[in-house]
Amino acid sequence: MNLTRMALALCVAACAWAAWPRSVPVHDTHWATRQFVIGLTLARLDDAVVVLGDSIVEASTLPRSICGHPIVNAGIGGTSTESGLVGMRAALVVVALGSNDAAIPESVERYGANYRAMLSDLSGLTSRRAIMAVPPPEPGLEEAVKVSIPAIDSYNAALPGIAEEARATFIALPAMPAAHTLDGLHLNASGYAVWDQAILRGIDTALCKAG
Repeated sequence: MNLTRMALALCVAACAWAAWPRSVPVHDTHWATRQFVIGLTLARLDDAVVVLGDSIVEASTLPRSICGHPIVNAGIGGTSTESGLVGMRAALVVVALGSNDAAIPESVERYGANYRAMLSDLSGLTSRRAIMAVPPPEPGLEEAVKVSIPAIDSYNAALPGIAEEARATFIALPAMPAAHTLDGLHLNASGYAVWDQAILRGIDTALCKAG
């Protein structure tokens, strides 16, 4: 069981590495540290809620548990939907990805295909899956110019249908406050207040109330 949980961390770390630009040599140890920490966490827990995502997930302050299930923050900055997720068991897996796809940007068709492949992989590993809407960038700030806002809008429009097709729970985001990011992309306290409430309600619907 421990080996399968460690495999999750390795797979998520590989996603982050694959998403890193190759044109400039980069010596970065963050992804390796994160995968090590995630692996250690998963090795200690059973029947967890695993939240997969990018830096927005990684920087979140989710509670340690919900309705008797531990929550594992498996976010790694730089991760996109171009990943293969294998080798884990969980009560629920929540996937929250899209911002890094919009930095390329991926077409909505490619994004949808990547998401469908990921959810298909997860279907053999957990009976409950959920996908979360992508937080909107805040125009006019530094990091917002690095992503395509129309691409994120198109991803969010496609996600409910992708979730329905995969029999997964879609977690919508309500309207964000006018100032909801630190830099145009990464959430500030006001943004996380909305994001946290949305994801916890989504987990409650997909797992806690589902019985």
